[in-house]
Amino acid sequence: MSGGTVASVPEGLLDEGVWFRVEESGTASAVRRAAERLAAGLDMPENRVADLAIVAAEAAGNLVKHADQGAVLVRTVRTEEHAGVELIVIDSGPGMADVQRAIGDGHSTAGTLGIGLGAISRQASRWDLHSVPGRGTVLAVQVWPDGLPEPNWAAGLTRPLTGETVSGDGYAIREVDGRRQLLLSDGLGHGGLAAAATHEAIRAFRQAPAVPPAQVVEALHRSLGHTRGAALAVAELDPSAGVVRYAGLGNISGTVLAPDGGRRGMVSMPGIAGHQRRQVREYDYPLAPGAVVLMHTDGVVDRWNAADYPGLLTHAPEVIAATVLRDAGVRRDDAGVLVARLS
Repeated sequence: MSGGTVASVPEGLLDEGVWFRVEESGTASAVRRAAERLAAGLDMPENRVADLAIVAAEAAGNLVKHADQGAVLVRTVRTEEHAGVELIVIDSGPGMADVQRAIGDGHSTAGTLGIGLGAISRQASRWDLHSVPGRGTVLAVQVWPDGLPEPNWAAGLTRPLTGETVSGDGYAIREVDGRRQLLLSDGLGHGGLAAAATHEAIRAFRQAPAVPPAQVVEALHRSLGHTRGAALAVAELDPSAGVVRYAGLGNISGTVLAPDGGRRGMVSMPGIAGHQRRQVREYDYPLAPGAVVLMHTDGVVDRWNAADYPGLLTHAPEVIAATVLRDAGVRRDDAGVLVARLS
């Protein structure tokens, strides 16, 4: 994460997203400036840039005043026609017992993120929040130039190893010829070479034909031979068949989380995409209405229980991903989480 000023943030990283650890007012101001700079680069109208500045100032300022281990991700969100700015706001406590009351203007409970949510909700195009007393709060807020795109069916988050400016973990989401597919990649090691392997995996994934996951993984394996290699997995959600199809190489964890609390792991084969593999195999798993598909790299531990977060699985994919990254991500490795839900 970054605690510096916007001037210290490499230009290219603003599109992929920049993390800020928000513990003092100077960093909160840097978050606002980063958001404004990103919006200006997207040619957003001045009035929406101003709205975004209010959202960023309120969110980051409240972290300074009330949060424990607050952090903000500033990044671009895109559709085919438009681009907007999204803030992912995370704190590790103390959480809010009454979220609806906290949204009201003028409500102030010392030690919570609730102050200012009314202003945020008025300026934002879309927002979603989940909070658990004793665990903390996650807020995802988007500001678009005009209109409101359909909600995402999938979203991901990555965070680099402490001290690195780029992450070897990355993801991509696509809909092609009726197939809804996800890629999560963990480039071998960390730093620039790991990031280069994952960028190549994402490029190849986006250009791959509309074929089942195992065939996509085969194509990625062939494309990564000139790189360091990566652990990666591809999932395809098929609501008409009620299944998720999954194929992976290496240490990517995939799980189906059912609305009733059930949890089922998905199988990846041993190997390193680009260098060594056994036969790639594809497996089908039941996908009930309301179920969530969760994928993560080995920078996220498996000691995470959805039952500890009442109602979380009904929230936006980015809120689910941010909650898992906050509570299960480790600092000694790149971390990546990818979440999909069709209802």
